[in-house]
Amino acid sequence: MSRVMCRPTQPLKNVPSSPSGQREMVRPKGKVVLVMGATGSGKTRLSVDLATSFPSEIINSDKIQVYEGLDVVTNKATKEEQRGVPHHLLGTQNPNTEFTASDFCEMASDAIECIRQREKIPIIVGGSNSYIEALVERFGGRYEWCCLWVDVSMPVLHSYVSQRVDEMLGGGMVGELRPFFKPNGDYSRGIRKAIGVPEFDAYFRREALVNNETRMRLLNDAVRDVKRNTCLLACKQLGRIHKLRSVKGWNIHRVSATCVFQKHGQEANAAWNTLVAHPCASIVSHFLSSSSNASSSRRLPSTNQP
Repeated sequence: MSRVMCRPTQPLKNVPSSPSGQREMVRPKGKVVLVMGATGSGKTRLSVDLATSFPSEIINSDKIQVYEGLDVVTNKATKEEQRGVPHHLLGTQNPNTEFTASDFCEMASDAIECIRQREKIPIIVGGSNSYIEALVERFGGRYEWCCLWVDVSMPVLHSYVSQRVDEMLGGGMVGELRPFFKPNGDYSRGIRKAIGVPEFDAYFRREALVNNETRMRLLNDAVRDVKRNTCLLACKQLGRIHKLRSVKGWNIHRVSATCVFQKHGQEANAAWNTLVAHPCASIVSHFLSSSSNASSSRRLPSTNQP
């Protein structure tokens, strides 16, 4: 597994430390922004908005989007959606291998240091909260982090997820999935863990053996299962965020995007800027301008944090 190695170039700061008058060299903490939320909540959009407002690069922390392939099924950000912002660990790994949390921590840590060497801010975004949690635990005292949570009420999000799956179906989801079907495929490893691959197993096994009516029923069943399992994933992701906040004591800045998803067109874009993008930019601006010696767990201003 190839990896870019970068030497940290963060300048050192002299501080008095010993009775003898000697001065120790200590490295100021680097700053990292984390963007969390359930699938479909707008995490990617927010991360790109922030990266175009501050000198930043994005590190993907979605355990399925890290693999090559299934761009439609895994809803990877397109080049247009990336808006020229460098993205790391997005579609870079062999889809047939297992990319673990340990692998992520190692490669994300390298990416963070490379981004900091370029004097930019690392923005880590993705729905795999277990990866983010493992990375933050690995941070130790080296980094100061600001965590943003884009929240959408579950009924509204479930409706949106259902609509998005229908759009994926029209965008070539079945054709994209077909090469990943293997009669003896292992759905517990690599990209085949992605929602969509196991759900379409029965359809691909039988599509050439049944009539049109049965084929359509199998297709509808597969799409129904994709929608259901995506909603279950969203609930699981939300539960993990609540655990990080209430049990682990993370200072997570919640911003509600529910109203955005209840609007359309320009009204939705205006609501996104007012309710999500601008408040989050304000939080990040305060975080970046504050002393690097302060605790990463302190409260920052947020217009709609409960």
